[in-house]
Amino acid sequence: MGSRGGRPVGHNASLYKERNTVERLINKLKAWRGVAIRYDKTPGSYLAGLHLRVSMIWIKDLTRTTP
Repeated sequence: MGSRGGRPVGHNASLYKERNTVERLINKLKAWRGVAIRYDKTPGSYLAGLHLRVSMIWIKDLTRTTP
């Protein structure tokens, strides 16, 4: 932190923006009950559930931004 508080002295706005984007995606993944509670017991089925959820988020984002 700087001497007057506030942002750290070496604040990198573009790095913060990328980090924020990743954190928001992780929160969207966790909001899906199947991923948060981890109903799938095998690593393969859990990974398939993650892929499914990411695909759902991606498709929703594509349809929202397309005119």
